[in-house]
Order: sequence, then C-alpha cells, then structure tokens
Amino acid sequence: MESTNPQDTIAAIATATGAGGIGIVRVSGPAAKHIATCVLGACPAPRHAAYLHFRLANEELIDRGIAIFYPNPHSYTGEDVLELQAHGGAALMQILLARCIELGARQAEPGEFTRRAYLNDKLDLAQAEAVADVINAATTEAARSAARSLSGEFSQHINALLLKLIDLRMFVEACLDFPEEEIDFITQGRVAEKLDNITAELVSVFAKAKQGSLLREGINVVLVGQPNVGKSSLMNQLAGEEVAIVTPIAGTTRDTIKNAIQINGVPLHVIDTAGLRETDDEVEKYGIARTWQAAETANIALLLVDAAHGITDAEKSILVRLPQEIRTIWVHNKIDVSNESAFVQEEDYATHIYLSAKTGVGIDLLKSHLLKLAGYQSNSEGVFMARARHLEALSQVQSHLKVASAQIKSAELVAEELRLGQEALSSITGEFTPDDLLGEIFSKFCIGK
Repeated sequence: MESTNPQDTIAAIATATGAGGIGIVRVSGPAAKHIATCVLGACPAPRHAAYLHFRLANEELIDRGIAIFYPNPHSYTGEDVLELQAHGGAALMQILLARCIELGARQAEPGEFTRRAYLNDKLDLAQAEAVADVINAATTEAARSAARSLSGEFSQHINALLLKLIDLRMFVEACLDFPEEEIDFITQGRVAEKLDNITAELVSVFAKAKQGSLLREGINVVLVGQPNVGKSSLMNQLAGEEVAIVTPIAGTTRDTIKNAIQINGVPLHVIDTAGLRETDDEVEKYGIARTWQAAETANIALLLVDAAHGITDAEKSILVRLPQEIRTIWVHNKIDVSNESAFVQEEDYATHIYLSAKTGVGIDLLKSHLLKLAGYQSNSEGVFMARARHLEALSQVQSHLKVASAQIKSAELVAEELRLGQEALSSITGEFTPDDLLGEIFSKFCIGK
C-alpha cells in the first residue's frame, strides 16, 4: 500500500461478495464528481439521495438506483466521495465498478478508504482499527466494545493520559533549565504523586484494554489426552452440537477438529485432537503430530483423563511435553459411570474439574474456569476494543513510569522516561506511527473499507 498515490481516485465494491438486494460501489478522490456526471448525467446535490439511471459510455443502461455525493471535507475519507447503490448482483457490481475505473478511478487497496480517513484527520489510528473490528466482531459484546473504540472512547482515555504525561514532562524538563536554583522542584512539583496518579489511571485503562483484546481475539483451547477419554464428547458439549464423531473405538479422531464457540461473549477456538498413544497406523501418527502442533498455538490445554483411573504416568508425560507457557486444566471425565457429582478441586497449583461430557454435568463449571483462566471480568461496561499492539504500547508506558518512579531523584532520567512513555502512548492513536506499520494495519482490512 505504500506505493499508492493519495491523489488518485479510488473505487471499490463496498458490500460483501455475492448476490444481495443492494450493492454499493464507493468512489473517493478528485475525480469523483466527474465520474458522477458521466455515469449519472449530472452530479447529485451534496448529501442528497437521488434516484437515477446508471449508464455506460454508449448510454446503455446499467441499472437504476440511488446515488449520493459527499463533497470534501464532509465525507468519510475527507475527500469527494460518490456512493452508487444498485441491485446487488455480482456481475452488475463488476460492471458498475469497471465503468468507474474507465472514467479515471483505480481499484482501491484493502483498507484504503479508511487509511485516507486517517491521513485526512477524520479518524485517529485507534478509531480506524476499530472500523475493521466492528466489521469482524464475532460476538455481541465484541461489537459493542469495537463501537466504543470507533466512537473515540478508547482514544479519549489515551489522550487524557497523554495530556497528563506531557504536562508532567514539561514541568520536569523546565526544572532542568534552572540547575542553579536551590529549590527542590521534584518535591515542590509533587512529581512522585503525579506519577502515581498517572500510573493508577493507566492501570484502569490497561484492564479495560485487556478485556477488549480478549473479546476481539478470544482464546485458543486444545483438548488433549489418551484415546477414549472423551475429548470428542467434550467438544460436542462445548459446541452445543455434534461436530466430532464419537465412538468407543480408540483412534476415531485422527486429525484436529476446530470449532468456534462463545462463552459470555468471549470467542473460544476449541480444537479436538487425536488421542495420544503409541501406534503403527501412519494416518493416526500424522494426527498425533498435528495434536502437538495445535498445543504450540493454544492458550489453554484441557488435559482429559478417565475419572475412574485418574492421572497416570501417561498423562504426566503429556503434561511434560506441553509448552511451559500454556495454562492447563485437568478434566476428569466420565463421572456419570460412578454416579459422582461435578466438583472443582484446587491442589498443587493445578485445577481439577470432575464432569461428564456424556451428560453435560459439570460443563458450566468448566466454562466458568475457562473464562477465569483467560482473565475475563463479568462487568464489560466501558470496555473498548484493543489490539496486541495497543497492549504492548500500554505495557511499555507502564515500564517507563515504573523506572521514572524508581529514579525520582534524577530529573534527567525522569524526563527521559516520560519522553519514551509519551512516544509509546502516542503510537496508539497514530501520532508517532511509522508508515510500514500503517501499511501492515490497513492491509488487513477488507476491500471497499
């Protein structure tokens, strides 16, 4: 995207691929008004919907539909924008797009409309990213969280922190300009107190951002264990439908089965895997290899065991091979056989949940512990969507403030840490964001947005 010219006029189909009742072709740039005149016969009045004929160069009718013209700067991109709303047939949309390109537009790159909105100060970078998050939200809670970020709520919190950080930085740097004065500027300026206040506010923002990141990304959960311990049955219980084949024959599941579910609005990407055992079956060996690959990318592993025999050396060997950073829950399945009740046991820094994947008893206990392990908070009010780069930036700010507090006696070091913290915080809204990062961010958008 770095090679695109912001002075170009761009065009794209803005509605989803496939047939629909209505399809939209969007045009943005200096040639938008010319394209409107050629396609429609005249440019519509600004921000007024007009029902008009859409025509080819030879005056042949493409379709009849609604046209709206938004003159700059009062448009989504801050440029002249034309929206052509026609019947949503795939072929018709392509004809209409081709007509716009024939008249001087070029095909827009993914996210190029939103990138122009950002470059023209219609959105900051956090809001621009929230556009994609609103579109891609997998749950109601995620959509609400993304909408808060799009409205600017996340940016407002960041900017409020930024103002306090800049104000404190300016004071400390002013102290450095008067080294000959025998005044304790650090103490009189209550620098330590202000640092503590900013840190406390940052902790609150960080917590909401982490919650929003969880709603956006979800958690990857892998089911591992020996054959016939009930992994596929548990997968079906969590999914609420028969997504995995269940038989008493060991080795039935020979490859990973993935399914996306949600618990309290948090997306869970659950992976059922082949049972781990020694085997001469080449296909089953391949499935077992895929099991270990799935474990490498998981956030949480559910280690299933048969409640009748508990954790044996075989299960312990599985635990040893799992990545050290993965969080684990021991799931003791088949309590229906012994008519036991579901319960949770915490011992030796491990969580053990006793349940029946066959009957569903204890599944709610497992779901609540999955959320707890993921860091989910039941109160999602005020949570805003955040990405991994936002969390990384906030973490950097936290580290710089911590160092500044530890070096409070040295105004030079405090000033430098505040400067670095300001840069990290500003990167969230895009004030100090390099072009290569912008290219990476907007390339993940859909075409037409």
